[in-house]
Amino acid sequence: MSRKNRVPLGDRVAKAAEEAPASRHFVSATDVLIGIGWLDPGAVGPWQRGQVDCMEEVVRVDLPRILEAMQLFQSWAIKRGLIASPTAYVDRTPQRRTLHFSRSGDPKIEASFRTHWMPPELSEAKRERLAEKASRGPELVVVQPLNREWTCHRCGGTGDLLMMEPPGPACLRCIGLDDLEFLPAGDALLTRRVKANSTRYAVVVRFSRTRRRYERQGLLVEPRALADAR
Repeated sequence: MSRKNRVPLGDRVAKAAEEAPASRHFVSATDVLIGIGWLDPGAVGPWQRGQVDCMEEVVRVDLPRILEAMQLFQSWAIKRGLIASPTAYVDRTPQRRTLHFSRSGDPKIEASFRTHWMPPELSEAKRERLAEKASRGPELVVVQPLNREWTCHRCGGTGDLLMMEPPGPACLRCIGLDDLEFLPAGDALLTRRVKANSTRYAVVVRFSRTRRRYERQGLLVEPRALADAR
């Protein structure tokens, strides 16, 4: 595309923000970067798992251009009367470490990325619930391996369940989830009650060779939460 026919960045940012999923009731910097084509959606997962030091490393343009887009995004949100909601971003590990967006870690840059923008018609209680949910971070995922002959990269042990880490599979003991109890899928009401009352939990999945995808098998939950729900 020639420079003359190139769509202005402000228009691209606005279009990306407007096309963010309405069902979530907020729009984020990540939505915009993906929408304008600067961030590959497939790069978000490794970042969430702590395999990438910061999001800046996987965005396709340099920091000045990113900051320009973020300023345009903020201006777009303010012009439409959206309400800023600071959100915590933590990784998909049991340690729930803070995710970083920039190499410098500059607080102002980090804050601009962590801000979700919500429509003003939402009640304050609804906004608080959405902010709390977004700040929990992505669910932990534990795998029931098809191949039982695997070895924990940390201790050399094995087990029925594992969590994938950048160096390789890790056993539940090493990642600090060995005290949780398995709740099989099947009872939706019980699962919801236990999940709501379990401070820590992880989704258990297993790969289906016939369907060629990972399927949910149940949850690992705190024994106390399971006992109380029953």
